[in-house]
Amino acid sequence: CLAPLSQPSFKMFAKQIVIDGRQHLIGRLASVVAKELLSGQQVVVTRCEQIEVSGNFYRNKLKFMAFLRKKHLTNPKRGQFHFRRPSKVFWRTVRGMLPHKTPRGQAALDRLKVFDGCPPPYDKVKKLVVPQALRIIRLRPGRRYCQIGRISHELGWKYQDIVQELEEKRKVKGKAFYNQKKATLKLKAQAAKNVEADVSSFDSALATLGH
Repeated sequence: CLAPLSQPSFKMFAKQIVIDGRQHLIGRLASVVAKELLSGQQVVVTRCEQIEVSGNFYRNKLKFMAFLRKKHLTNPKRGQFHFRRPSKVFWRTVRGMLPHKTPRGQAALDRLKVFDGCPPPYDKVKKLVVPQALRIIRLRPGRRYCQIGRISHELGWKYQDIVQELEEKRKVKGKAFYNQKKATLKLKAQAAKNVEADVSSFDSALATLGH
């Protein structure tokens, strides 16, 4: 179940915000997450492999390949460190929007958790979306886009198939739970309807008392 994350209606400082990263634009989502982290909020982002980038796949792949060529001249162990995992790619994007070399920025970055797929316990938690970062809202129709999971897969990330397999299993379990929930609600509604005539007198008496 997904709900929008918007500033006017959102209650600040919930225990934890869980955001479903699917179909969000990476930069717009990262900017919102960075602002929440600096405000003191704990944020979890799931399904990072389905976060999207504007522009066609080939162009974005060339950009990432150019990034991979940037390294330390004499000792590459000192940096740069090129993360291939989609969740770490998003994590690095958020880090670039935080003053991560200060104690305040480091504390904010520590409040962020990122995951490929949707592992437990977040598979059973209500997740939010960020409307101002959704590709379907922010990107003009007809413009090209691609998923960072595909770029990562072609440039060294080895776990795309495993994540997809686990996601399929999670969706099957979620569908079974939802169907059972609908059946239970239907039975409750029928049970209430069956005793409606028997409790109508009690309901009217309670209504006169203001209940």
